[in-house]
Amino acid sequence: VAITTRLLVSHLSGIRHYEKDIAKVKEEKEKANRAFKLTKPHQDKERKEKEGKGTDSVKPKEECEGGVKSQNSKLGRRDKEFEQEEYYLKEKFESVIESLKIFKNDPLFFKPGDQFLYSTYGFTLLSAVVERVSGQKFTDYMLKMFRDLDMLSTVLDDNEAMIYNRARCYVYNKKGRLVNAPYVDNSYKWAGGGFLSSVGDLLKFGNALLYSYQAGQFKSTNGRLLPGYLKPDTVAMMWTPVPKTEVSWDRDGKYAMAWAVVEKNQQCGCCRQQRHYASHTGGAVGASSVLLILPEELDSEAVDTGLVAPPRGVVVTIICNMQSVSLNSTALKIAREFDKEKWAQ
Repeated sequence: VAITTRLLVSHLSGIRHYEKDIAKVKEEKEKANRAFKLTKPHQDKERKEKEGKGTDSVKPKEECEGGVKSQNSKLGRRDKEFEQEEYYLKEKFESVIESLKIFKNDPLFFKPGDQFLYSTYGFTLLSAVVERVSGQKFTDYMLKMFRDLDMLSTVLDDNEAMIYNRARCYVYNKKGRLVNAPYVDNSYKWAGGGFLSSVGDLLKFGNALLYSYQAGQFKSTNGRLLPGYLKPDTVAMMWTPVPKTEVSWDRDGKYAMAWAVVEKNQQCGCCRQQRHYASHTGGAVGASSVLLILPEELDSEAVDTGLVAPPRGVVVTIICNMQSVSLNSTALKIAREFDKEKWAQ
């Protein structure tokens, strides 16, 4: 078979995640699908009732209430996922190519391109590609990029290094008590969860992507507008849903290229509006995070006359030093509130 970088970045490669038993993976997927089918009719009914009373574009109440249930079910799934032994590896790998030995001899779960399976190891292989193509260590390559983006507080999660203001991470033990997270070495998965950052740095990262995404829409700037870090078409491609993908933390979304994406949609007038946004959550031993980008729907007249400049929209990021916390719905609520306030002014 052939595995392309596009398949890797969209989790369609067939490379396993932490679970080595494909039968267990299929069983968990079937359970999740059954649970979704059972709750969907009830959710749709409540949505229609609420929309019949007339609502604005803020997330409907049923979605908020359903979010509590879904978050609880997700919490159970995440806790189960964190039972996987490979989350707690303590071996130090000198390069990402060396860390491929963890999974390189394991069989693929399916033919590449046929199914979606979220895989941290797929991103480990992707980082090895970057290492070979760039001719330098993946970590050096990434740290240079973070410096270009002015993300000076984003560093490797290296246990030995003295890192200013590094937060202490926590987990709940089997008795439900709060305890310190166990020691792990993340050198086997730098690309999939091996960096420490701050809220400020992630906001810079989100704004850089939003600027790059929107820069191409501003034609009449007479050279006054600097180019984005990435080409507009590149970000648009990254934020275009890929067929056969799915997103566990956002039922409206599909997976794109390293991002979960919800597309703009409104089926009937005066009914629920689905805005276009991109997001991704993060889960590690003792920590949870989310970065959500809600681009502003730009007015063509304002763009053409140069009355506004990118980035335009809302960027929300939350970092929590607690394991298994669902943050995407909270980030979306915050983004919508800021967006609503802006249009109300």
